[in-house]
Amino acid sequence: MIGSRIAAKTLTGGPCRSQKRRYSPWFPARIVAVALALLATAVAAAQTGPIIGDAAVIDGDTIEIAGERVQLYGVDAPEDWQFCLDQSGTDYRCGKESSLALDAFLSASRPTRCEFSGRDRYGRYVGTCFRADGKDVNRWMVESGYAINRDNHNRGLYGAAQEMARSIGAGMWRGQSGAERSGPGVEE
Repeated sequence: MIGSRIAAKTLTGGPCRSQKRRYSPWFPARIVAVALALLATAVAAAQTGPIIGDAAVIDGDTIEIAGERVQLYGVDAPEDWQFCLDQSGTDYRCGKESSLALDAFLSASRPTRCEFSGRDRYGRYVGTCFRADGKDVNRWMVESGYAINRDNHNRGLYGAAQEMARSIGAGMWRGQSGAERSGPGVEE
């Protein structure tokens, strides 16, 4: 019996009779703070690796997978509302064309896998993405002329792909001298 009382006292933190436990008024806030910290750590840890899923196209250089926006690393595509000049000097919606081409390319081999290199100033992940068949989405966008190499100062990662697209007049390079009227900064 004595052992039972000691065990009961130890387990309940007091005498055998039932007592109301008094918590600090900050106790619920502490629990919430700890839970949020653990959740944030788990989310951050989960996002250090690649993300895989069906990609929704936001625009020609931004996709969304599992609720996360991903900016395609090293490329710049015209916005959906932007226009370019075609061979005859007529406006066409090169931004919309870029988005539609990206959507068709991704739809041909799902799911999409993105490997991250960081975040941009808008909080989006920045990464290189691949279709299920292994094709580099970022490179394809530049090779096809639907985006340009983002780093024009040192020819960048996709400089050779851009030169190839430009030489064959692919995508937005099909216009008069390949220059856009209101798109990403194209180096002539």
